[in-house]
Amino acid sequence: MTTITDFDVTLPDGARQAMADYAGKVLLIVNVASKCGFTPQYAGLEALYRKYKDRGLEILAFPCNQFGAQEPGDAAEIASFCSLTYDVTFPLFGKVDVNGSDADPLFDYLKSAQPGLLGTTAVKWNFTKFLVGRDGKVVDRFAPTTKPEDLEKDIEALL
Repeated sequence: MTTITDFDVTLPDGARQAMADYAGKVLLIVNVASKCGFTPQYAGLEALYRKYKDRGLEILAFPCNQFGAQEPGDAAEIASFCSLTYDVTFPLFGKVDVNGSDADPLFDYLKSAQPGLLGTTAVKWNFTKFLVGRDGKVVDRFAPTTKPEDLEKDIEALL
């Protein structure tokens, strides 16, 4: 059976990282953008990360430019924005597509493992969140409108 640990992802510098490096952790995987109405959620994501990282939470952010071209920057610009504006310390990965024929395989897996409303699989917008248990299985999917602080109960249940 496929789990998160079966995938490799692209780092901002183009190198690859095995998701197996996160085995045994609770993961919150989010497609992010710097010029989106939901961008202030970076602050809430960072607060969650600081509160729970020592208990095994990892927040993994994947910049995506598929929704309204709201992530136009390159890796250095994205990292600088996140650091300077929101003091982000959780990992940022290389820019990905989350929908379509060029969708990153990790996101294809996340979408099929945890479909959205009425069984739809497409990611609807930036800041869609996927919660993954320590066993590497996708537990839940949250809409962009779901604030990070509203996930605390779900995260605590997995920690």
